[in-house]
Amino acid sequence: MAAAGASVFTGASSPFFRRELPSSGIKLKSVRFPSVTPRFAVSVDRVPATAEKGNSAEAKRVEGSGAAEREKNGWEEENEKQRRNGWKDYFEQAKELIKPDGGPPRWFSPLESGSRLENSPLLLFLPGIDGVGLGIVLHHQKLGRIFDIWCLHIPVADRTSFTDLVKLVERTVKSENQRSPNRPIYLVGESLGACLALAVAALNPGIDLILILANPATSFSRSQLQLLTPLLEAFPGPLSPGLPNILSLTGGDPLRMVLDNLVKGLPLQNTAREIMEDFTTLSSSLPVLADILPKETLLWKLKMLKAASGYVDARLHAVKAQTLILCSGNDQLLPSQHEGQRLFQLLPRCELRKFDNGGHFLFLQEGNVDLVTILKGTSYYRRGKYHDYTSDFILPTPDEAKKIIESYSLLNVVTSAVMLSTLEDGTVVKGLAGIPSEGPVLLVGYHMLLGLELVPLVSRIFTETNILVRGIAHPMMFERRKNGRLPDPSSFDSFRIMGAVPVAGTNLFKLLSSKSHVLLFPGGMREALHRKGEEYKLFWPEQSEFVRMAARFGAKIVPFGTVGEDDFGQVVIDYDDLAKIPYFRSEIESLTNESLQLRADVSGEVANQQVHLPGIFPKVPGRFYYYFGKPFETEGRKQELRDREKSEELYLQVKSEVERCIAYLKEKRESDPYRSILSRLLYQATHGFASEVPTFEI
Repeated sequence: MAAAGASVFTGASSPFFRRELPSSGIKLKSVRFPSVTPRFAVSVDRVPATAEKGNSAEAKRVEGSGAAEREKNGWEEENEKQRRNGWKDYFEQAKELIKPDGGPPRWFSPLESGSRLENSPLLLFLPGIDGVGLGIVLHHQKLGRIFDIWCLHIPVADRTSFTDLVKLVERTVKSENQRSPNRPIYLVGESLGACLALAVAALNPGIDLILILANPATSFSRSQLQLLTPLLEAFPGPLSPGLPNILSLTGGDPLRMVLDNLVKGLPLQNTAREIMEDFTTLSSSLPVLADILPKETLLWKLKMLKAASGYVDARLHAVKAQTLILCSGNDQLLPSQHEGQRLFQLLPRCELRKFDNGGHFLFLQEGNVDLVTILKGTSYYRRGKYHDYTSDFILPTPDEAKKIIESYSLLNVVTSAVMLSTLEDGTVVKGLAGIPSEGPVLLVGYHMLLGLELVPLVSRIFTETNILVRGIAHPMMFERRKNGRLPDPSSFDSFRIMGAVPVAGTNLFKLLSSKSHVLLFPGGMREALHRKGEEYKLFWPEQSEFVRMAARFGAKIVPFGTVGEDDFGQVVIDYDDLAKIPYFRSEIESLTNESLQLRADVSGEVANQQVHLPGIFPKVPGRFYYYFGKPFETEGRKQELRDREKSEELYLQVKSEVERCIAYLKEKRESDPYRSILSRLLYQATHGFASEVPTFEI
């Protein structure tokens, strides 16, 4: 697109911040600013094809190998660009931004953030001690798909006080909230910027703000940074000669970065090149760093940090905003993990994520921290007053899905899942060809012990058919009490990225209405935490919970059975055993009360949802087997299945088919010569470890 560049700053020309002239076929929308700040950037308001499909079920299966390849390559190009960004881009773009112009703090919108989803919320980035505003440069492109991004730039020579910066951000927040009152405003702040975000939130509890805070400087009074002020005041002359030594405190020491890269496990052919690039980048950028934080500016910022920390600490009680704290375990400037835990306990609507290997500048840490992925995993992305698990869901990129699947590679290798499915004519085939490619589809099956079947099931369907299955999951995977003992929700971030939603009739309704592929286990926790001798026994409710919902949208119901848990472990201590011991009975009651109660209005064993961990005796691993039966059609049966007897009849047919699939697998696996892991390993040793291990004849 042809564009004429106009400088953001008087007398300077920048490729990063410019006004764009309209060209045919593209609609331009000016960024709005409060009257106290200049308008100097525009954003392209056009949704790319990949983004348009973000909330459509059609995006779950890209039709045609050509389309799939194009979409895959597009994401790979973006991911490759991200891998090339980071500190290098920060320094290159900072050279333009830090040129003195005498201007006040102001907002800019990075042009490389591109086009975004419809009704995307506003994201205001509040920088740390550097003030440049490029702290999320590594994330501009991905964030730009789902946000309208504005970044705050504080010129090097500017001496605006912390309280005046708070007023500046507050004016912007109020103005944009008045313009779009039904959309949240995201405040993403690191260090000093996190203090700004908290201060604005404390002063505006009635505005829908979402705070994303990286290593908040609210811990300044407990950090070693306090010692830097007298050191700088005693330091004669300009800072440049001693800058490398001071920078070693920030994790920016070139030698440290070189050593970090050595332990990353980089491919041998890339190691030397990337180490030299890191070293060269840091070494050549020392003058830029000295220009960003000259002695006088650094002293001013340190004093501002002290004032900001005290200001915010006195107002934390007033913060009501939804908050996500990201804290690093290797922050050399601030005690970030301790501070993150403190804020997590103090703030009422707060989640915490820890990055043990992260440094102070978390958003510039290449390869380990992806802000968009974090928002997906924590379910913190929304475009309205409440998070909607359907309309606010963003498909995982191929890179995200690959990383998640690879993180479970050991489980997938050990289970070596066998997948069978049934074609429309009733033929049973190896593979997943029998699963309908067009939604809505409801996959209904048996929940194995501890839900062990989930990872191989979802990952194989995704990799082999390009279908993302949306799992209906227990609410404990999404939230817990702050002082509770249930697993931390961060343990399930990957499940949320891959589309899991809390069990609720409204969520099933929305997923089916959007033509999704939905995974449902009617037996729920009762099946996943079954007792001794209850392997492969279904615990389904008496009511036909899902049939009429499926019929409403003409969804295909695909029953399936899974077998193999008894080849991996045996329950030796179950709920009945634990309940006889007072201590464990008390623990179970505590955990169950901590969890959201499901099916409290139903009767029978399925209502027995006690949260506990059974004692399991491990075995030499066998193999997992999945069998998808012939789909039940509900298209055109909406009126018929409104009748309770008719829906009950179909419900029992589905249940019977699941039991038949389980019985079939239990029988056929006896003739599988590779049921044992030892025989599979021997086969792969002779045929290659990437080869598919055979199974029984159908």
